[in-house]
Amino acid sequence: MNKTTTTVPGLSERSHPISSERRTDTRMASSVVETCCCVVGGGPAGMMLAYLLARKGIEVTVLEKHENFYRDFRGDTVHPSTLEVLGELGLLQEFLQLPHQRVESVGVVIGNSTFEAADFRHLPTQCRFVALMPQWDFLNFLSDHAKRFPAFQLLMKHEAVDLLRDGKRIVGVMARNDGHEVQVRADLVVGCDGRHSVTRRAAGLEVIEHGVPIDVLWFRISRRPDDPAQVLGNVNYGKALILIDRSDYFQAGLIIPKGSYSQIQSLGIDAFRDAIAQIVPWLGERVDELRDWEQIKILTVQINRLRRWHRPGLLCIGDAAHAMSPAGGVGINLAIQDSIAAANLLAEPLQRRNLREADLAAVQKRRVFPTRVTQAIQLAAHRGIAHVFENPGPIQAPWQMKAVQHIPGIHRALGYAVGVGVRPEHVRERKPSNQRRALVAGLVCAGVGVAAMVAGAAVCGWATWKMWNKTTARKPA
Repeated sequence: MNKTTTTVPGLSERSHPISSERRTDTRMASSVVETCCCVVGGGPAGMMLAYLLARKGIEVTVLEKHENFYRDFRGDTVHPSTLEVLGELGLLQEFLQLPHQRVESVGVVIGNSTFEAADFRHLPTQCRFVALMPQWDFLNFLSDHAKRFPAFQLLMKHEAVDLLRDGKRIVGVMARNDGHEVQVRADLVVGCDGRHSVTRRAAGLEVIEHGVPIDVLWFRISRRPDDPAQVLGNVNYGKALILIDRSDYFQAGLIIPKGSYSQIQSLGIDAFRDAIAQIVPWLGERVDELRDWEQIKILTVQINRLRRWHRPGLLCIGDAAHAMSPAGGVGINLAIQDSIAAANLLAEPLQRRNLREADLAAVQKRRVFPTRVTQAIQLAAHRGIAHVFENPGPIQAPWQMKAVQHIPGIHRALGYAVGVGVRPEHVRERKPSNQRRALVAGLVCAGVGVAAMVAGAAVCGWATWKMWNKTTARKPA
């Protein structure tokens, strides 16, 4: 059970178990919390890891700097691989009772032509669709179930500000709650605090940056029942617009050249509305819902990863270890896969209270391969998107791209790449009885994932290149 030392006036200092009623008290005056594992960040990776560890009876404390999970402009895709894990945990049927939209295939409109991109209907999973759900519902669902385990503790409004050290070893986190300092001492600190991670910066971990030519402007626009379904991307007039169906509205993302937001703002909100209407004419007068720039948020797209994900007593996973582009919405999927691998590999050492840095290195070794492959595919996709910006005129998809649609299995391959990915993880209840068979199965899954993603990237990059050549060939000499 997690322990806390209190400094409430009138009470003698003593250690005592935290009752179930107090496990999420945001006003607690604790100065010291003792736990086995401290998870920094209550996002998808952090909450999934905390759930899996608490399920095994391992004391885990989650620090979340906000007072709740209700924040917009976050990823809202729950991939088939994540739904598969929820099924393994016995949570799937209850999860699917929450309001969500099911995406069984993804299409893209290029000029006046509509193409199917990824087909999830033939995946080797229980759920052959991507569930679109506000991320706060997903996080509330996980945290509500985690609270059923006595070993779980969630501290809202607790912002990590530094790491605690004993020599070269990380032994905890210094956090701040309503102006009060709270020390959380732990055998292991796991940084799940995103691309602007405090934990990785405090640990001095080296970041490998990859240049990205795009940013994304996020905004809402209303949706009507007769609007096109299963169409995610719209490309035309040197622009690309993403529309994510959230039932009564779209979460929209305009892909723009890196660093061009100030220039777009200088043209005025009317010009911005006109640009949206030009790309997607059927939105019509709904673009007038965009009244000022406060409704539009910029996502500065990054692709990076840590050279080393760990220090003695510290591990980074998810965006803290590898920031992903929003391309394909796979960042959340990858982060959750990291948390499952971490729980599988670290549960026993944590239970024995004998965690070694080699155990942490094993997590990176397992997850760095799918990270590198996915980031390479995203970088290739970005180079293709960058060509779209070079011609502001109307685009016509070349016949070669139409021919791609008839390649047997291409849509299923792209569906596997997005919905499952490279080296999907599964909840491990015990060591496999046949290690050799498990290894072969893992290699086969990884091979299928890599082949699918490489095939998808090659097709998309080739088609974009052909389209760019065709449009630029029309320019007057």
